[in-house]
Amino acid sequence: MKRLLSGSAALGAILVCALGAPHALAQQPEVVGTAPADAPAAPARAAPEGLSESVAAVVNDDIVSTYDLGQRMRLLIATSGVQPTQENLPQFQREALVSLVDEHLQFQELRRVEKEQKIDIVADDNDVNEDIDDMAKQNNMSRDQFLAYLASRGIGADTLRQQLRAQISWGRWIQGRYGSRLRVGDDQIAAAQALLAAQASKPQYQIGEVLIDANRVGGMQQAMAGAAQLVQQMQQGAPFPSVARQFSALPTAANGGDAGWVSPGEMPPEVEAVLEQMRPGQLSQPIQVRDGVYILYLRDKRAGGSAELVNLKQAAVALAQGASADEEAAARAKLSGLKPQIKDCATLEATAAKLPGVVAGDLGEAEVADLAPQFQDAAKKLKVGEVSDPIRTSAGLHLVAVCARRAAGGGIADKEQIERRLRGQQLSMIARRYMRDLRNSATIETR
Repeated sequence: MKRLLSGSAALGAILVCALGAPHALAQQPEVVGTAPADAPAAPARAAPEGLSESVAAVVNDDIVSTYDLGQRMRLLIATSGVQPTQENLPQFQREALVSLVDEHLQFQELRRVEKEQKIDIVADDNDVNEDIDDMAKQNNMSRDQFLAYLASRGIGADTLRQQLRAQISWGRWIQGRYGSRLRVGDDQIAAAQALLAAQASKPQYQIGEVLIDANRVGGMQQAMAGAAQLVQQMQQGAPFPSVARQFSALPTAANGGDAGWVSPGEMPPEVEAVLEQMRPGQLSQPIQVRDGVYILYLRDKRAGGSAELVNLKQAAVALAQGASADEEAAARAKLSGLKPQIKDCATLEATAAKLPGVVAGDLGEAEVADLAPQFQDAAKKLKVGEVSDPIRTSAGLHLVAVCARRAAGGGIADKEQIERRLRGQQLSMIARRYMRDLRNSATIETR
């Protein structure tokens, strides 16, 4: 890529355009369901009366105006949930400019293909309107209300339409050109199944993910700096899904970064090392990997598939560790008489409450391996609904009932799920390489 850098002379004008109403932007509610940032740029449009316009970039002779750049910055701010500050405005400008440059490259490539192959690829207005209707519905609005909402924040409808038109068109082209050619072999699926089976006993993680593509934003240093700013904004309240939709280079960006449940072996080693140390509800610091920088949000964590979970209830008589043999015998006789009266878990507590000195309660769900040694044997042997004989602990005597039993984890993905996941990963890699090649062969001048 031939890229001629000539400073940021237009930044002042762009900031005026992007932040004409900073207080309104800072207080707006989250807008969900927006497209990922990699979508096509509109042709240069006339700036509003009284607002000067200049050239922000030239992409193979196509012009990106400062008005287009300011509009895209507004859209990013409105849809990412990140509050604009003097510190993060350069990041918004950089992301907006990169997106617009990529979109021009995508449109140029699509027009070339359409001309050569005499096919229609670029999405029409009906396709774009369907996406806008979906976005409006997610925000409990009609299309007109949603566009009016954006207009009230200084965002023209054409800005959103062009972003969506590029996203739809480029996705359609990548899927059409490469989707039918991708072949996920049985050996690949078998290898993935073997890996998942080998890791089944380890914890699984439900995560949200963002990847800042270093090649796309100008290098690893830029990616790390941008990721650090996004982490700071999310710690201050910016919604993770909105940030993922606008900044992530992964396919999960369209779903707000939701990657579902992942097992060890499915993520880069650097990412897994951090996941192992996180607790549900935590947001990671930037994690550098080969192609960029990850940000993780750990939604939940569960035990591995080989672990056994039981739900227990108990009826107990308090008994000091040094109680006499007569006291222990009396307590044992009381619980032994209670046991046949307990018909099921649902009535255990009510039945036990009829006997003075007996305390009953729900012990909740736990891994069998984590139970007190005295309870483990009973938890392993009892069927669901069965009640143990009295069990002696340092606190007293206990009747334990197993109310439910299940294997931990979510099971190993079937062949179809694994094939779909592998195809998605391959298609995403192809799309990123395609864009890298377009950038490298382009002449791009930013001013």
